[in-house]
Amino acid sequence: MTDSINRILIPVDFSAHSDKAVRYATTLAYKFGARVSLLHVVEDPFVTGQAEAFVPNIPELLNQLIKAAQGQIAELKKHLAAHGFVVETDVVTGQPARSIVEQATAGAFDLIVMGTHGRTGLSHALLGSVAERVVQQAPCAVLTVRETDPAVLKRVAA
Repeated sequence: MTDSINRILIPVDFSAHSDKAVRYATTLAYKFGARVSLLHVVEDPFVTGQAEAFVPNIPELLNQLIKAAQGQIAELKKHLAAHGFVVETDVVTGQPARSIVEQATAGAFDLIVMGTHGRTGLSHALLGSVAERVVQQAPCAVLTVRETDPAVLKRVAA
């Protein structure tokens, strides 16, 4: 464990919570001179055991999801590069929490900054919490961020 922050992993799902996490992470990266890496995990229903209905052409659907995510992450990278950040990106398929922890371990990251939807009660019990599992299993510190401004959430949902 090191006290310095040199590498920050930012898992993104393109939600308002994720956007806020990117803002926090880049602020920290600027202050510490750290490098940032964006990660998006495309959840494969067959890997995660979430397939509940027959969906034809799963490989084609996954490829479309990966291409869409690559386009979104490229736009985010371009935006951050315009503000002076050198950004690494990766889009992987798998189970989100496990993939984030594996990436953090393999990349020797010092910090993970990620959004959380802040679900509670039944929705938390049914959907679980990726952030919670990452906090429990991560090899480094984890900062979770939640967008709380209703105007931002409404704008993103529209």
